Amino acid sequence: MMSVPRLAAPPVASPRTAALAIAGGGALTIIGAWIFQYGFGYAPCPLCLEQRYAYYFAIPLAVLLWLGLDYGARRRVLAAGFAVIAAGMLWNAGLGAYHAGVEWQLWAGPSDCSGTPGELGGAGGLLQQLQTARVVRCDEAPWRFLGLSLAGYNVLISLALAAAAIAGCRGVLRRREPD
Repeated sequence: MMSVPRLAAPPVASPRTAALAIAGGGALTIIGAWIFQYGFGYAPCPLCLEQRYAYYFAIPLAVLLWLGLDYGARRRVLAAGFAVIAAGMLWNAGLGAYHAGVEWQLWAGPSDCSGTPGELGGAGGLLQQLQTARVVRCDEAPWRFLGLSLAGYNVLISLALAAAAIAGCRGVLRRREPD
């Protein structure tokens, strides 16, 4: 009788590696967004800017977790930090999926960036607004690669960072608390 090999459980990532991956991956993502914005001139829409908030929060928190691992932070504090990052990145992946759906016209986006202009005021106000307004629409993807817009890539990156945070949380919870 032939024995069936057992599959080993997936390795638990080192919390230190997970924290560095989150901080580094998040920083590279934000730098990439800034390059598209300032280097290539792709102005971000309101939904694009909102998707950056999760990175602005996760990057410094991941650095703090990495430092906490070196300086003896409590296990439950470290696990909570990784869980917060995971929740934030999962929320961000959902926001990115919503934004990508708006770009593909699967559903309507927010009225401030994909609807019709609101109150324009009188003739003088209209002229002034037309001279100063720069409308960046949320329902038009200015750039795509392999069929995905930046919002679509944000979904993939956010899911990867959430997975790293979950792995880091699992790694912290499997460590022994120092006596």
